[in-house]
Parts: sequence; C-alpha cells; structure tokens
Amino acid sequence: MAFASTKSFYAMTTDAPADATPDADAKLQEAVLVGVKLPGVDESEFESGLDELARLVTTLGYRVVARVTQARDSLSPAAVLGEGKLAELVELTGGTGRTHGAPPRKQSKAQKRWTAEARENDTPRARAGRAAPSAPSAPDDEDASDEPRVALVAVDHEISPSQARNLERAAGTPVLDRAGVIIEIFHRRAQSRAARLQVEMARLSYMAPRVRESPSGKERQQGRGAGEAAIELDRRKIRDRLAELREQLEAVQREQDVRRAQRRSLRRVALVGYTNAGKSSLMRALTASSVKVEDRLFATLDTTVRALVPEVKPRVLVSDTVGFIKKLPHDLVASFKSTLDEALEASLLLCVVDAADPSWETQLAVVREVLADIGAEGAPARVVMNKIDRLAPEALELLRRSEPNAWFLSAHDPRAVAALHDRIVEFFEASYVAAELVVPYTGQRLVAEMHESGRVEAERYEQDGVHVRLRAEPETIQRLRAKLGAI
Repeated sequence: MAFASTKSFYAMTTDAPADATPDADAKLQEAVLVGVKLPGVDESEFESGLDELARLVTTLGYRVVARVTQARDSLSPAAVLGEGKLAELVELTGGTGRTHGAPPRKQSKAQKRWTAEARENDTPRARAGRAAPSAPSAPDDEDASDEPRVALVAVDHEISPSQARNLERAAGTPVLDRAGVIIEIFHRRAQSRAARLQVEMARLSYMAPRVRESPSGKERQQGRGAGEAAIELDRRKIRDRLAELREQLEAVQREQDVRRAQRRSLRRVALVGYTNAGKSSLMRALTASSVKVEDRLFATLDTTVRALVPEVKPRVLVSDTVGFIKKLPHDLVASFKSTLDEALEASLLLCVVDAADPSWETQLAVVREVLADIGAEGAPARVVMNKIDRLAPEALELLRRSEPNAWFLSAHDPRAVAALHDRIVEFFEASYVAAELVVPYTGQRLVAEMHESGRVEAERYEQDGVHVRLRAEPETIQRLRAKLGAI
C-alpha cells in the first residue's frame, strides 16, 4: 500500500500486513529517485548510493522508472532540488511545481481506497496507535489528473519535514526520504513481536515531527483553531502510543535477557554485516538449519540462534542478526538495541562481507561504525569475505592481497564452510590449557562433564581412578579441580 502523504505514512499502514505491496494498479507501482551530489562525495560513491536506494525502493515493491540528480553545494532548503531540476521532476510526476499556497485537489481513486481501508481498520487499538485519523491529504494540485503518474518520489538524503512537504506539493505525489524508505521496509518485513514493536517505535519517532494539519475541511484554519487542536491531538496520540510501546518492549526485552543469561556461559558466534551480504545463507550452512534466505535487502530482522553443526563440545551457538546499511536511521538503531545486544555479548563476531560488491569497503566501514555505536568495537572479530564464487580469479587474488587476514569463502561451497567451521572451533580452543585429572570411581559423573566441557584427549583406567587428559578453558579446569577436591 502506497502512502498518500507523509501524514498518512503511519495512519494508513498501522495495520498493514507485513508483506503488503503497493497499489495493484500498474502505474501506481512506479517510483522516481532524487539525489543531490554534494561536495566531498565522488561520482562512484554518489552512484552507489542511488543504486542502493533503487534496491531499497524495489524491495518496498516499486519499479524505479527514472532518476533526477543534481550537483549542488547543499540541499535546497525549499524542496531539495533547484528550480530547473524540480521542473524536470514535475514533468515526470505530473505535479504543479508549486510548493506553497496551492489549493487541495479532490481525492484520487487510490486515496479513496486508502480511506476505505482506514475506516475498515478503525478499531480501538488502531485508533490509539494511528498518528492521523483524517483521510490522506492529496497533492496540492486542483487541476492535475485524477491519478499521479508515479506512486513515490524517494530522496537519497535525510530531509526535513518542510522539505518533504514542499517537494510533495510540487511533485503531486508522496515523498519519502531514505530513512522513511528503510523504516517502511522494516515495518513490512518484521515478523516477531519484538521486531514489530521496535519498528513501530521507530516509525512513530520518524512521524512525530512530520505530523501537520489536515488540508481539507474546517481544520484548515489560520491561527489557533481546529487545525492546531487536531495537530496537538495527533501528537499526543503518538506520545501515548510510544509510551505504551516502550512498556511492552521492556517486557519482551526482559524475557530476551533471561534467555541470553542462560546462554552466557556458552560459546557464541554472531554473524554481523551489511544487509544482503549472505549472513543467512552462511547461517544455514554452519548450523544445518532452515533459516529463511532471500536475495533481497533486510530479509532478516529477527535474531536466530542455532548450534554449530557438526556439534562440538562444549556447544558453540551461532546467531544471525539484522543487517546494517548506510545511513541507517538512528531511531532504528536505538529501537533494535536489544536485537543488536546479541552481537555485543558474543564471544566472536564474524563480519560477513559481500566480496563481489564493488562498494564492499564502504559497507564494511558502515558495519564497524554501527558496532562502535553499540559498544561492540572491542569484541574479537574476523572478516569473512563471502560470495567469492562471483569473482574472477584475478579479482579474487587482488582481494586476497588487500585483505590478508580475512577468511574467504562462498556459503554455497561445503568444503569452504567446513573449513570455516574448523576455524571457529580453533578460535575457541586457542585459549585451552592441558591438564591431567584423576577422577575417583565414585565421581564418574565428572568424566561425562569433562567430555561436555572441553576436549578429552585420553582416558586411562587405573587402580586409583580414571586418569583423564583434558584440554579446556583455564576456568573450566579450575572448576573441575574444585569439584574433585570436594569428593
């Protein structure tokens, strides 16, 4: 379902299903990208950002039909683009080009459908959560055609509410900046209760400064009147809903903290990395699990924990985490802190990188930046260059020379995955120490515990008991000696 305006962004999609798609009408599935090349950004970085935005918009369900780009010293404070490029955008969208003072046009067919859906979803819970109870605002063009030519204008920058509003008025179609696109993808992909709560909090925080008066009816008044009262009511609903969501999320986080505490003594590996780097494919390969794998951005929003397969003693748990992306909205980072804590508490971080992506260096820098934001920059980490099967031999050799400490593989190569499995085990066993322990025959249960706690290299049955040669963590050896002394 597309958005009729920034105000309806939350109101019209509060109860949308996770797999919602834009309007079924073909011409309402088209989108135009807008990008401004700022000083200090080279051409390849600028094009890479637009390409990524195109993938984000495609993930959201739209077909990108055009790009409007411009080199400027800064974003236009009025409507992002300068007058000439704004006219070019308007030509594509069929808007008026006017950013102020245009009267509202009548509702389009699509907007009437959105209004009908809103009425159907007008339950007490939905009413409590929606930011704007009124019908979606129409683009400000009384003489425009009944339907907009495109369904969405996506801007590859973080823009202010006034810039978004002016650009929307001029283009005659809904506008979302990069943060808004990412948040909406998260909303549609979230499955678990924790993820849905976190995403709704991020969406409300994003929407709060963008709420404005309805452009229709008596609410559109000057000064202190019904319009201002409606805005305050909407903002109060947002504040109340955010408070309610925080309470619910805290309860969910307490449950997650209990589960993590139970795993704290276990060895844990967290797969982190840029979105679509192949973390879930690697998770499936390492754990023989049925984790969902899709070649699309943000296929994973919920943390999944499975045991390393073939299993080792003691067990090693592997976590698949939410992917990162450039310019990840701060509200999402804050909301998903409980999910990202899985990486914070891991014994080993595997930073999975799409080696075949030309912008992999930038992506790895983004991953490290987010890890630093959550306080995990000091955790033991290894870079895993994934998807090397997509590289030419010359390119792979060049990459190996530039990243000599990285681990190279393809998640679809069983031998490479087996080698990664062994490297993970070697990482944990690197801190092992050897010990010779004598277990009296009255304490046979400790022999079983030794097999669970480390690597038993030999067992000899002597007159005084079982002589066990064990390699394990120093703390484990100390704990076992204490138990033997108590027998």
